[in-house]
Amino acid sequence: MTTARSTTRPPVPPSGTTGTTVSPVRLAWLHLRYQFLETVRVPIAVIGNAVFPSLAMLFFVVPQSEVAGDPQIATMAVAGLGLFAVCSASLFTYGLGVAEDRALPFDPFLRSLPAGPGPRLVARVGNGAAFALIGLIPLIVVAWLFTAAAVTTVQLVAGVGMILAASVPFVLLGMGVGYSLTAKAALPVVQVILFPLAFAGGLFLPPVMFPYWMDTLSQATPTRAGRDLLVQALTGAEANPWAWPVLLGWTVLFAALAVWAYRRDEGRRFR
Repeated sequence: MTTARSTTRPPVPPSGTTGTTVSPVRLAWLHLRYQFLETVRVPIAVIGNAVFPSLAMLFFVVPQSEVAGDPQIATMAVAGLGLFAVCSASLFTYGLGVAEDRALPFDPFLRSLPAGPGPRLVARVGNGAAFALIGLIPLIVVAWLFTAAAVTTVQLVAGVGMILAASVPFVLLGMGVGYSLTAKAALPVVQVILFPLAFAGGLFLPPVMFPYWMDTLSQATPTRAGRDLLVQALTGAEANPWAWPVLLGWTVLFAALAVWAYRRDEGRRFR
């Protein structure tokens, strides 16, 4: 007895696809483009991050001729405010942004896709870095027009690389906050974290103005470590020898916090 051969055909891939697996790089790029467009659709989110550091430069640095007229001191002021802009963008993008995404109905669907969290997290890091660098543009323009701050091309490249490296612990801290708290709770927590760290790290006032006890405590913060290393890259001034160990130590600690918060949130929502 013969058996009828099945006439069922294999599924045909949709038009425009090849039926092959999409590479992680392309997935990361698609997520990056989506997140970038989603952010620029709320212009105040971009403008606020870019305006505050440049306004601080105009109001507190430019009017002081002894600061604005000294190339090294003016460059140090730009470094502190620039690092503040990057820290602010990192904490708000990842802290508040992640918390808001978790509240969306679409978020559980994205996290359940077989691509895994890698491309989306890489895109989020890239998106935060892009807006952090965009936020530096008005500050650099103000410093160039109204102060004596000056760097060479090599120092500028080293400074950009250093400011991105210094932002890593704040990216991880933001992720830890975003995956641990709701959007309503994340906003005040990010503000409470950001401004004390900025003041303690010498981003608004130079550490030479600190009393001895505050200067000693300041050297244990990630903002002070990042600020000292950034100033060294831009001016050649000697940095605290403990700056790199402090920055790397906080990076490891915040990385552990981010991983713990992500797994805890995933266990609660998908178990």
